[in-house]
Amino acid sequence: MMTEQVALVTGASRGIGQAIALQLAAEGVFVVATATSETGAAGTVAAIEAAGGKACAVKLDVTNSAEVEALFKKIVAEQGRLDILVNNAGITKDGLMMRMKDADWDTVLDTNLKGAFNCMREASKIMTKARYGRIINISSVVGEMGNAGQVNYCASKAGLFGMTKSAARELAKRNITVNAVAPGFIETDMTAVLPEKGREALLQSIPMERLGSVEDVAHGVKFLASPESGYITGQVLSVNGGMYM
Repeated sequence: MMTEQVALVTGASRGIGQAIALQLAAEGVFVVATATSETGAAGTVAAIEAAGGKACAVKLDVTNSAEVEALFKKIVAEQGRLDILVNNAGITKDGLMMRMKDADWDTVLDTNLKGAFNCMREASKIMTKARYGRIINISSVVGEMGNAGQVNYCASKAGLFGMTKSAARELAKRNITVNAVAPGFIETDMTAVLPEKGREALLQSIPMERLGSVEDVAHGVKFLASPESGYITGQVLSVNGGMYM
């Protein structure tokens, strides 16, 4: 159990982010669940509280560095600590590279990569003083293998790997671990709309012959967030059913 610890989970309104928030709360962690709207993470908090956990919902634009800084200061002022950061907030703006608009490139990189950097920068200040911390960045299998029509998304997710490893080297001496989790194709709202033929082709590329669940990802995050993972840093945990090895 991680009772009395405090975690910030970005993009916690649904899917993987929601599952991570629920999993950490079940371990006794107080979860600050963020989303881009006032009510975005309210459902996640309600589910946590219904299960006996503790959490709060906060509106956060991870691309706004001033807003991120203010939230981290508020967490310390109200909770007295921040032990765990999970950078899960992310978006897609898919399209072929030759037709991709500057805005679609910039928006995805700002949210998925710069947003994670903004949060890591503020978390590192708090965790360095405490001489303890767990930072987990949610990347993607396509950041490792690439995917047609997603040059912006893949670049952002691949960038998380380099940022994770660099931050791990900077923060290791302060007992702060920094790792990434790279999910494969997971059963979410996005994969639910795949046409049947596309779904069948996808399953054939996965040795385990199934899509992952959000809980599969959340269990991996829970381990990397735990005290038991203290000698693991700068690593990428692939949760992809063997799709990419």
